[in-house]
Amino acid sequence: MGKTTVFLRTVDDLRGRGVIVGGMSTAEIRREGARIGFEVKDLSSGKSGVLAHVSLSSGPRVGKYRVNLRDLEEIGVMAIVEALRKMEVVAIDEVAPMELSSNSFVEALMMAVESGKPLLGTLHFRAGGKAVSMIRNNPSIEIIEVTLGNREDLHRGVSAKVLRLLRSV
Repeated sequence: MGKTTVFLRTVDDLRGRGVIVGGMSTAEIRREGARIGFEVKDLSSGKSGVLAHVSLSSGPRVGKYRVNLRDLEEIGVMAIVEALRKMEVVAIDEVAPMELSSNSFVEALMMAVESGKPLLGTLHFRAGGKAVSMIRNNPSIEIIEVTLGNREDLHRGVSAKVLRLLRSV
């Protein structure tokens, strides 16, 4: 639907306004037009690794993919922890079954939710579990659905909300 695109546009917009944003993002890995995996990337350092791939032989299985817990934790989780320590805004793309297969990711996510810092994230509609329930039921968290009708300009509104949060701190 475009969650990651909205997420990255929002990160870019905030950075363009001088906001220090850190955390992690994900992207598809494609070969010959077919999706074969996902990448995890540290938004600050640019370091990236394999989040999940069809050719991995070990790791938690999510659909046809195996999750690479090492890269998720060494890159993604560490990027979240670093953002909590040093950044104004913590950004997490995405909270989904692959990422939630890591206890370290869930712990970092909960630290981000409880940190009091603005948290920009994407939440997969199929994501579940205790951590996701806490997010969905937290009255201080606003969840905005990305649709065909709003996805082109949504990042502007989200950026404005984050900027208001930063000014109120």
